[in-house]
Amino acid sequence: MRKPQKTLPGITRRQVLAWSGAALALGTGKAQAVTLTGAPGWQPFADNPPETFTQQGWLFFTDAEAATLEAIVDRLIPEDELSPGGKACGCAVFIDRQLHGFYGNFERLYMQGPFHEGTPEQGDQSALTPRDRYRLGLAELDKYAQKQHHKRFHELSGDVQDKVLQGLEKGDIQFDGINSTLFFAQVLSNTTEGFFADPIYGGNRDMASWKMIGFPGARYDYRDFVERHNEDLHLTPVSITGSADWMKKG
Repeated sequence: MRKPQKTLPGITRRQVLAWSGAALALGTGKAQAVTLTGAPGWQPFADNPPETFTQQGWLFFTDAEAATLEAIVDRLIPEDELSPGGKACGCAVFIDRQLHGFYGNFERLYMQGPFHEGTPEQGDQSALTPRDRYRLGLAELDKYAQKQHHKRFHELSGDVQDKVLQGLEKGDIQFDGINSTLFFAQVLSNTTEGFFADPIYGGNRDMASWKMIGFPGARYDYRDFVERHNEDLHLTPVSITGSADWMKKG
């Protein structure tokens, strides 16, 4: 596998356009072939780095909210012989980091209204941001658990937690200020994302889900394996950070 050399200068789009323009400017009036030598310098995410946070602890959730969420993700993805549970895999940490970042405030979406009820496939179309939804939803969940079982959600047995979550999913349990079914759907979706996302975002700890499904991860180049069909390549999963380190060593 050929690796790009760091010592070779990168080739920019401006350079390519300049060379092409120079060729067209020749007296022939025809475009001339331009030969590019060397390998373009490339660094992963040089123009659009992933949003990550190095701080320890919870960045958005309170300890009480985190305890409730960790109980939820552990019921959505329970530990078994195939992988650790959602809590051990860092799904709650993933959600915490996402809410702390631009996703939490929907900074990249138009949020000025008008707001209309959407279809189930569209999810929550209200003015609530993801931060609002989690803050309201987790509080309402603990309020319901206290009222019905005199305990906070994370203190309930696994079977009772499952019944409560099933009630949310079916719409049998209603919350104040937020659609409980859509709240459950969002937590389920974000938990799944955290389970399968690159570990750089806080979830998929030790690449547990990638190892489970045999996904080789964010490798730079697969050209040496394109023609190798229906065989186990025994490739160890690589994170985005590992892929970047591999490139730097090239």
